[in-house]
Parts: sequence; structure tokens; C-alpha cells
Amino acid sequence: MNLAAFAMRRPVTILVAVIAFVMASVIAIQRMPRDIFPDLGIPIIYVAQPYGGMDPAQMEGYISNYYEYHFLYVTGIEHVESKSIQGVALIKLQFHPGTNMPQAMAETVAQVNRARAFMPPGTVPPFVTRFDAGSIPVGFLVFSSESRALGEMQDLALNRVRPLFATLPGVSAPPPFGASQRSIVVRVDAERLRAYDMSPEEVVNALSQANTISPSGNIRIGDFIPMVPLNSVVQNIKDLEAVPIRMGSTQTVYLRDVGVIQDSSDIATGYALVNGRRTVFIPVTKRADASTMSVIALVKENMARFQAVLPDDVTVSFEFDQSPYVMRAISGLVSEGLMGAVLTGIMVLLFLRDWRSALIVVITIPLSLLSATFALWLTGQTVNLMTLGGLALAVGVLVDVATVTIENIHTHAHRLRKHAEKENNGHLRHVQRVIAARAALDASLQHACAHSCCPPLARPFH
Repeated sequence: MNLAAFAMRRPVTILVAVIAFVMASVIAIQRMPRDIFPDLGIPIIYVAQPYGGMDPAQMEGYISNYYEYHFLYVTGIEHVESKSIQGVALIKLQFHPGTNMPQAMAETVAQVNRARAFMPPGTVPPFVTRFDAGSIPVGFLVFSSESRALGEMQDLALNRVRPLFATLPGVSAPPPFGASQRSIVVRVDAERLRAYDMSPEEVVNALSQANTISPSGNIRIGDFIPMVPLNSVVQNIKDLEAVPIRMGSTQTVYLRDVGVIQDSSDIATGYALVNGRRTVFIPVTKRADASTMSVIALVKENMARFQAVLPDDVTVSFEFDQSPYVMRAISGLVSEGLMGAVLTGIMVLLFLRDWRSALIVVITIPLSLLSATFALWLTGQTVNLMTLGGLALAVGVLVDVATVTIENIHTHAHRLRKHAEKENNGHLRHVQRVIAARAALDASLQHACAHSCCPPLARPFH
């Protein structure tokens, strides 16, 4: 029994099924994640190893070489690529499709720990991260102030806002950008060092010995065991100016004699501009399995919490919102579907003068889009620019098929006697024509793809 005959014999069943499809599609639209790109699942892991001061040749010989050797033991590895620049070694691990990436990440971290045993002293742990096209910034938390310096805003963003921001579900919290990290800077006068016949190493050694981190411990005094405070770490950075660098019988040289100490920032390696002014920002980067719209809505809901932990003269705002791209794509699909349905219904009504046929066309196009959305939800897809683009292209096909089908049924309704046979035969003949046209279209697409060295887009009907 074909579908057309079953629909005419069981109209109530079909009506209930259509209503069920509509309700299921509405639930699917509410529950489907809305994103910019689909989950591509690219099996790539990046390892970034910093080591300040090393040139590219040293980074390759002392760092990258050991990583490349040990990463070959990771399960599912396809190939390893490395790039060594001054102070940084970047290693890319490409895995075979279908590799268990959580297990690969764990094995990569284990091999990193093994490789570091062969590296020079002072090698810090690297950054190990999995690359995914879905993990992209969807906005920026921008900090601005009329009176605060960039280093102060960087410190506030890192130590006050970022701990709150990192607890939001679906969000990864990178450090703030735009300013250098807060640092205690010792500025030594080279002329004074020459006058005292000193080297910069003497200043460094004196600071290290005068500011030693040591546990205080306890001391027993009768029946009490109080903690023993130590003054080995200065409480005020200006106290470091009284650190003796060289002690002699006639003259002692202090740090204040050869330089000054400032609560400043590290050497600037980059900057950020918003509306032409220097600023500090935190990228709002979503995780690969999180929804763009949900993350943005969650960040906007917590903006008051972020502002509450900042001083009154520092403001934080959410800028460069990426959600309008998805919203415009969704609204464009809805408007195109409604426009196609209405225009097709008007055309059918004008030429066929049958309001029932026009109503069928108007209902068929949105119903087909809703059914396709429900199928996407069942297969685990998301509402993204690619799926919305595919649905938008399907609107044109739906308009053509609905118009030709209604016209064909209407023509056969005047020729045949029995109403059931009229619509059934008309539908069957049109289906045969549509299948034949689709087969010809697929054959031409495969022929074109074969000449352009591209994989076929669709398989022909047999």
C-alpha cells in the first residue's frame, strides 16, 4: 500500500501523525543547541612549550625533538608536526578518524611528562589543548576605566572576574589580554653599577637571598605552640630598596644606591584597542559541546555579578556578540519559508482557483521544514549556519514540488471519475516524474564532480 492511498483511507490517522510531528518539532527546536558551526570532531591536539630565551635551533634540538620521539607512542597517532620559534615550540598531533580523543589526550599528557625528564632544567609544563572548530570566541568581556592603568585592570580581570567567569557551564576561561601581567620591576642604573664596579648578577643574587620564601613553623612555649612569624619576605616592596648588595668595612652598597623598585607590569608583547583606546578583555570562548546562544545568554545574566566585584571606576561590558549571526540565519529561514508558502499559495489560488489546494501548499512547506528539523534533532545535529543553509535551499525545492504536485492532482481530478483514484494516480505519476528528474540531476552532478576531481555529492537511484 502506497502512502497516498493510505492517507486517503485513514485521514484521521494522518492528521494525528501530522499534529504529533508538529509538536515533536517544536520540542526539538527548543532543545537543539544553537551554534555557529557544527561539531566537526577534528582529531587534533596541540602542545605549546614555552622556554624564554632559546633560539629556534635550540628549541628544536632540546625541546621539539624529544616531544616528537615520545608522541609516536600515543595510540591512534597519524603524524606529528612541530614548529620552533624563539622561545616557543608548537607541536601538532594529528590522529586517525574515530580515535578516542579523551584517551589520546590522557596519553599525550603522560608522554609530555616523560619527555620533560630529558629537557633542560627550568622547563615549565606545556599547554596541552585539543583543537576544535567549535571552540571559538563568541564575545569579549571588555574592561574600561578613566583612571586605572592597564596593569591594574589586568590584575582585576585576572583575580576577580575570571574566577567567577570560569564557573559558568559551557565556558572556557582564558586569561585576559591587552596588558602585561603585574610584576615587581627593579630598574638598575647602568652608570651607577659601573661606578660601584658591580654586575647585574650581584643585584639578582642579593634580591634572591633577601626575599626567601620559607615555612614559619611553630615553637613550644610552655603549654602553647604558637606559630612563628618570619620576616624573610618583605611586606612592602619599598623595603627591598634597603637590601644590601655589597657589604664592606668602609661602605655598604644598597639597592637604592643603584636603582629603584616599582610595582609595574612586565614587558608589553601585545595590546588591544576598543574604540581607539587601550583596554583589557577576556575572550568568551565556548566549549565544543556547548551552545553559542546558551553561553551568551548565561554570560549576559551574570554581568551584574562581574561588575559587583570591580571598583566603581572600572566597568565591564559584553562586546562583539556573535549571536546575531545565528539569529539572522534563523529569522531568514523562517521568513523565506513563510514567503515561499504564501506566494505559492497565492499562485495556486489565482491559477487553479481552489482554496483547498492553496491551503494545502501553505501548510506543506512549513510542515516539511519542521519535519526536517525533527530529523536533525534525532540524529544529534545542531541549529547552525550549515544546517540552516541546507534548510533554506530546501525551501526552493519544496515550492517547486508543491506547485507541480498540486497542479498535477488538480488536472487528474477533472479526468478521472473516482476521487480516490484521481489523487492517487496523479500523485503516483508525479512521483515517477520527480524520481526520474532527480536521477537525471544526480547523474549530471556525479559527472561534473568526476571531471572536477571532487567526491560525488549524492548517489544515483538504481
